[in-house]
Amino acid sequence: MNTIFFRSLLSEWLKKKRTAGSWLVILGGFFIPVIFLIARIVQSEDLYESNTSTEMWDHLIMNCWQFMAIFLLPMGVILTTSLVTQNEFRNNTWKQVHTTPQHFSVVYFSKLIVILIMLAQFFILFNVGIYLAGIIPGFFFADIPFPVQPYPFWPSLQLNAQYFVCCLPIVGLQYLLSLHFRNFLLPLGAGIALLIAALIGLQWKYGYVIPYSYSGLQFLSKNQGVPPTVNIAAWSTGYFLLFIIAGYFLYTGKREKG
Repeated sequence: MNTIFFRSLLSEWLKKKRTAGSWLVILGGFFIPVIFLIARIVQSEDLYESNTSTEMWDHLIMNCWQFMAIFLLPMGVILTTSLVTQNEFRNNTWKQVHTTPQHFSVVYFSKLIVILIMLAQFFILFNVGIYLAGIIPGFFFADIPFPVQPYPFWPSLQLNAQYFVCCLPIVGLQYLLSLHFRNFLLPLGAGIALLIAALIGLQWKYGYVIPYSYSGLQFLSKNQGVPPTVNIAAWSTGYFLLFIIAGYFLYTGKREKG
């Protein structure tokens, strides 16, 4: 069983390379850091003061997450999950997948794990991009020192773990919808509608009931002094488990799988 699952996981990983989701992870991970890198180089007169500040990395990380957490990260998760999940629908290959000697649970969870690995890959690239945006200007200007503040590795790792958990409900629901509906626009439209509802409901005291709101709520609680009214990690994990379990039973119980 372990060998079958590993081969299924490897197969799903190879298949995702032919999807736009792979490029979306790479481009999305570097998009915001590249913008800040260009801005730092163009505004070189501020570089010395910035790099000699003892809070340089704190400000750069916060600014990058400000543009990523509330909208771009949830939107990227919606698109990537939908694109990867619906690869068989677009290529009309679900029947070929189901003729292979692997249980439906193997197919279901191997594809899900690949999506989660891609999400982790995005976070790694995003943080690499932030680090490069901080140090690269020092190579262009001889009179600009490298950042004097040590890179806050552990606080950054904890922050990324929190945002990763916040993305899990989006992965779970988009995965459920993308497996259940053949039309790509249905899960995509539902995801965008829920994201818009989440953005509107960020200031609502019951906004936490919308599963796409958690990365925005996490940013507000960390950087805007808005205390969360609930345990964001617990709600995110609960929604994720609910969607994954429901999606599993819908997938395995569906008569026509593709």
